[in-house]
Amino acid sequence: MLVSGMDILQKAHEGNYAVGAFNVSNLEMVQAVIAAAEEERSPVILQASQSAITYAGSEVLALIVRKMAEMATVPVALHLDHGTDWDVIMKCLRDGWTSIMYDGSKSSLEENIKVTKQVIDIAKPMGVSVEAELGKIGGVEDNVNISDREASMTDPEEAVLFYKQTGVDFLAIAIGNAHGVYKGKPELDFNRLETIKKALNIPVVLHGASGISEEDIKKAVSLGVNKINIDTDLRQAFQRAVHKFIAEKPDAYDPRKILGPGTEAIKEVVKTKIKIFGSNNKA
Repeated sequence: MLVSGMDILQKAHEGNYAVGAFNVSNLEMVQAVIAAAEEERSPVILQASQSAITYAGSEVLALIVRKMAEMATVPVALHLDHGTDWDVIMKCLRDGWTSIMYDGSKSSLEENIKVTKQVIDIAKPMGVSVEAELGKIGGVEDNVNISDREASMTDPEEAVLFYKQTGVDFLAIAIGNAHGVYKGKPELDFNRLETIKKALNIPVVLHGASGISEEDIKKAVSLGVNKINIDTDLRQAFQRAVHKFIAEKPDAYDPRKILGPGTEAIKEVVKTKIKIFGSNNKA
């Protein structure tokens, strides 16, 4: 069943668990994520970045996810990840996406608040939930490119101001996390996370979770993280499985047989993440 992001995350917020938001860009990835969610009886968020939309098309991705969500017996949301382009955000809303992230983290606080409110004013009457970002999450992934020097952690007082002035549904915060592949062991500021969660009392989002240890993920969930973004882990699992298949069967040329092991590898990663996040058997 296709639902809004807030339908899923409000329950996670109240139940003190997290739901995985898994980046997808083609049919196989959508199949893998939904199959994993079905097997684990977990709600799930499928999300796509602007570059993934350029690759697959907003309407095409929406049609694939909507149809598979209609056939699923677990709640599924379709979310725009790191929307920075106004036209892309509006196109996703027209094409039936059920959750939108406006990323104004590179703008001033005032501009971030202003545009986030504009997105909310359009999306909310459509039943579409809105995520925003405060602080600058480092790393490189798709359209996201923030250097270590530019990265900055979320200020709890600014987070309170931001929420009071926008009423955003859920907020992505920077606590030492980063997109893409980590250069070293990430050091998360759990005190900052706990302070922000208590002050806002809304679902909190952790981006760049692929390289964070299971122990730290579970601690973050215990302190109030409710949406966890996973992208790099899926890509790497897919790459390893497909490379292995081709190495073992170099004469194979059927795309279905070549992509099959990659799809299965993604499904297994998603199932593992679901269990770590605590959303299994929550559908």
